[in-house]
Parts: sequence; structure tokens; C-alpha cells
Amino acid sequence: MSLVKHDLVHELPEFRDAIRELKMNDRHFAKLFEQYHEVDHEVHRIEQGVETPSDEYTEEQKKQRLHLKDQLHAMLVKHGK
Repeated sequence: MSLVKHDLVHELPEFRDAIRELKMNDRHFAKLFEQYHEVDHEVHRIEQGVETPSDEYTEEQKKQRLHLKDQLHAMLVKHGK
């Protein structure tokens, strides 16, 4: 079990400036970013043992985090074009 936080800026460092810009100027991106942060925080707490939900719930949260990351990454790539 990984205890590494998956903060989006650390996951996608090449998009650091674009993340900052889109968070300030794109409401949809900002909303997805906040959702990603919340899910990532919850998964991190689960991995630390602070919360102990079912394995199914944990896996669902990890899938949700990945789905949000994919959406955010697509928006960042599109923004860079």
C-alpha cells in the first residue's frame, strides 16, 4: 500500500503553470481539481489507516481519483495546444 500523496502538481509537474492558470480561469477545471484533491485526501487517509472503509469502497475511490486525473490531464493537454 502506497503512502504517497498523489497531489496533481506532483503527479503532473510539467503542467504546474497551466494548472495554476486553469484553476484561476476555468470554473470547470477548478471544480474537477477540487474534487480530485478531496478524493486524493480521502484515499491518503485510508492508506494511513486513519479511515478504514471496505476494500471495495477504497478501490472505487482510487478509480474515481484516476478518472478525475485523466479528465484534468486531457484539459491540460488541450490548454497547451
